[in-house]
Amino acid sequence: MRTRPLVLTTESARHPFRQRLPQHVLRVVEQAPAAKRKRVDDDSDWKLFGLSFCAFFTAFYSFIS
Repeated sequence: MRTRPLVLTTESARHPFRQRLPQHVLRVVEQAPAAKRKRVDDDSDWKLFGLSFCAFFTAFYSFIS
């Protein structure tokens, strides 16, 4: 007869491996509300594009003239 460790199973987890995991592993953590989130600087891509364009234009123009 096999001896198995006493582990409470989670019935919502359908796979046998997930059923044996502890409750805190399967718990879903809710994210902060949108109003409290830190704003992300979305224009960094445009700034990088502008800088790259100006650098390329300056280098290219210096080779032509």
